Amino acid sequence: MVKKVLVIGSVYPRFHEDAEVPWLRASVAHLRAAGVEVQVLAPTYKGLKSHEIDGVKVNRFRYAPKDWEMLTHEEGAPSKMASKPWLQLLAIPYVINGFIQCLRLCRKWKPDVIHAHWPFPHAFIALGAAKIFHIPLVLNFHGAELLLIRKKKWVKPFLKFAISQAQAVFANSSFTAGKIKALRNVDVEWSPYGTTLGSCHCEEQGDVAIQSNAIQSHPVDGKFKILFVGRHIERKGICYLIEAAKYLPKDKFEIRIVGVGDLTEKLKKQAQTIATSDEAITGNEYDGPCDIIFTGKLSPAELENEYRTANVFTLPAIVDSKGDTEGLGVVLIEAMELNLPIVASNVGGIPDVVVDNVSGLLVPEKNPEALADAFKKLAADPTLVANLLAGARKRIQDCFTWDGIIERQIAVYNKVCKK
Repeated sequence: MVKKVLVIGSVYPRFHEDAEVPWLRASVAHLRAAGVEVQVLAPTYKGLKSHEIDGVKVNRFRYAPKDWEMLTHEEGAPSKMASKPWLQLLAIPYVINGFIQCLRLCRKWKPDVIHAHWPFPHAFIALGAAKIFHIPLVLNFHGAELLLIRKKKWVKPFLKFAISQAQAVFANSSFTAGKIKALRNVDVEWSPYGTTLGSCHCEEQGDVAIQSNAIQSHPVDGKFKILFVGRHIERKGICYLIEAAKYLPKDKFEIRIVGVGDLTEKLKKQAQTIATSDEAITGNEYDGPCDIIFTGKLSPAELENEYRTANVFTLPAIVDSKGDTEGLGVVLIEAMELNLPIVASNVGGIPDVVVDNVSGLLVPEKNPEALADAFKKLAADPTLVANLLAGARKRIQDCFTWDGIIERQIAVYNKVCKK
């Protein structure tokens, strides 16, 4: 029976209220609840020293002068390096110092398993200790590192080698698993995320959280409210949701966009253009495009109210210009738990969560009219909504409860330790 696991990642909460990787924090908490002792190895952020979060030791490794230690946290490292190319110079000391700290930690603490998230580059931080101390290595892919291959071809042989050295491989979705198998034909265990609701962990809008476990009441009159919550980045496909407003009558529908991001101002201009344009689809039942409301970041109570008063949750995700897309779409699981029907794009790992016409409605990516048609279908058919909500509850129970996820994870740990 595995007793001690070292979790390695690029990001982990820096303080109790930190919004970073709530699903990883929840995963560690549930591992501990199952009787597994866990420590985390992660890079520092601007000189942050090792500390504890939720009773878990977080071992921070340094890799640069204090003011330069911002390669991770608050925004993905690939995005940071794209905007500040000089940050790429930090990658080498990042791996070297992480490698050394991993050796020290494993020599002292002697974990039974090393579980490395985002194998590029963390497989190489873990590999020395795994080999020297004969510790099984489990790699956990989340999609982004595999999509990176399209832009940086030299990453491919490193990932193929890393996979060959692992005793087990996890993927957050069947989409990610397919990308792994295209690199090297190995067994891949599906290990998705569960919900992070009902805790201090934070929603994808940025840095606020919902405290309740389920929201049961939704409006029965007034406009049909369409809710999006997330960062305003290209792969979320928000521009296509805004375009869908042209097909939704103003007196019956309303789109509410929660969160902020690099594209916020551009999206607001697009919405304003549609609101004042003569190009809106018109007809006997239309009185112009529906209203589009940007809420910005919200407090926990405000965000909870958005979910409570919405009629549908949407994630109109796309494969973006960098080849990136949703690895799983954990926000969909949380919206389901909050008793909202789902309309989402049929891309990435989303179909693992949303089974079309069973636990939600799937539409083709980059198709505003298909989005609008799905919203109108739900607005017109309460029986369909009820059936989808029942299907969503079953889907969560079958695949996305933390108890089930952690049970399968520990089974893999025990298996690799017997080899």
